[in-house]
Amino acid sequence: MHHAFKLGEVEHELWLSHSRGDYQLHLGDSLIPVALRRDDHGRCFITTGETTTPVTFAVRGDEVHLHIDGAAYTLRYRHPMDRLAAQAHHGADDAIRAPMPGSTVAVRVKPGQSVARGEALLVMESMKMETTITAPRDGVVESVHVVQGQTFERDTTLVSLVAEGAT
Repeated sequence: MHHAFKLGEVEHELWLSHSRGDYQLHLGDSLIPVALRRDDHGRCFITTGETTTPVTFAVRGDEVHLHIDGAAYTLRYRHPMDRLAAQAHHGADDAIRAPMPGSTVAVRVKPGQSVARGEALLVMESMKMETTITAPRDGVVESVHVVQGQTFERDTTLVSLVAEGAT
C-alpha cells in the first residue's frame, strides 16, 4: 500500500517493503535500503543506503518529529481518505482532526476569525500532557466543533477552515 507523508508543503508518496531483515523504501523510482537501530545506550540510528546517522524522533498522532544532522523535520501522515477529499477539491487541511483522544483545555479561535499557518487553534490534554493544535494553513475558521472541557476520540474534527474570502 502506498502512503503519503507531507514534509513541509511537499507531499511524498512512498511505501516500505521487507527485505532480509531490513526494509526497502520505495520513493518514486528509487529503492533505498533503510534500517532503524538502537544501540546499547538507547541511542537511535537510521541507515539509508550506506550512510548511518544518529536520529532522535517522537511520534504524536499522525506526525513524526525527527532531528537529524542538526536539523528538525516534521513528517505528517496523510490518510488515504484525506488525500481523496483533497483531490476532490475539498482540502484535507480544511478539517483539523484530533491526533489522539483527549479533552479540550482552551479554545483560542471562533468562527469567522482569520488564522495564519501555525497559529494556535486550541489546546487539548491527553494522558496528562497538553498539546497545542495549530492551523495547517492560512484560512478562516468556519466552525469550532468542540468546547472547553469536552472529551473526544482520535480523528474527531476539532476545527474546520475555509479559504480566505470563501465565507
